[in-house]
Amino acid sequence: MADNVRPASMARINTPELAEAFIEEQIASLQAQIGKDKVLLALSGGVDSSVVAALLIKAVGNQLTCVHVNHGLLRKGEPEQVIEVFRNQMSANLIYVDAVDRFLDKLAGVSDPEQKRKIIGKEFIDVFAEEASKLEGIRFLGQGTIYPDILESDGVKAHHNVGGLPENLQFELVEPVKFLYKDEVRVVGKALGLPDSMVYRQPFPGPGLGVRCVGAITRDRLEAVRESDAILREEFAKNGLEGKVWQYFTIVPDFKSTGIKDNKRTFEWPVVIRAVNSVDATSASIEQIPYALLGHITDRILSEVRGVNRVLYDLSPKPVATIEWE
Repeated sequence: MADNVRPASMARINTPELAEAFIEEQIASLQAQIGKDKVLLALSGGVDSSVVAALLIKAVGNQLTCVHVNHGLLRKGEPEQVIEVFRNQMSANLIYVDAVDRFLDKLAGVSDPEQKRKIIGKEFIDVFAEEASKLEGIRFLGQGTIYPDILESDGVKAHHNVGGLPENLQFELVEPVKFLYKDEVRVVGKALGLPDSMVYRQPFPGPGLGVRCVGAITRDRLEAVRESDAILREEFAKNGLEGKVWQYFTIVPDFKSTGIKDNKRTFEWPVVIRAVNSVDATSASIEQIPYALLGHITDRILSEVRGVNRVLYDLSPKPVATIEWE
């Protein structure tokens, strides 16, 4: 347990200067640990794995191989951003895996939330393990474990991806941010030059949009979630809410209602907007969105997203509701 306890003398990383000192310290530590060996990292595009990737690139360069698995449940533009930032800008050795059909085929007809999570988690492990088996000389596995992960699991947790660590991959772990809190990881990410859209990425569930396409996932309804979410994020950014609201997203539940478009009767889905403020996700309050802005977002969703004829705003705090719907 001592190896998983944050040193009492460790200062909070809350300034660029402290972040730079941390980066220099970690580069030296990573180089000493890894030496001339190779390291593998599952790169989701979230802040934790992105910061670890950027640290490893600085420390060991092309000894790092990143694997980005696109399971079809990411937000609009996220796979493209991972490729742009890490392959094109940082010259990382990045393997991009298009596993969209593989995941969505396995999820077809599955409506139970826990079963969906298990399928997504298992499939991620399988895809990652398959990619790892194609590589030679890998000795280390980089992971974006952060300190709350350790605290919440009583020091047992040793992974930080949607499916966990493949049991048959006997790698030594590299966890350079395991003693940092999320806000500290963001300060380090900023100092590393990662884009704000990655550094300040809002909390995103491991199963991704799979838990926001409520019920059995279909490709057309999943696309409605992705497109409506993109509109919401764009409008919040334009109107100064991007950094003010802790988490905001859309949900498309698996039921339809009647409506009218072009003087014809429709039978289509609703889009539910969720916007909450929280400190630690144990409780959450509802953000009061200006009514005019809600109206504008509604107009855009109804005119731009296929298969939708209603927009609703979720006014339920946590408790009694949870933040996510599934």
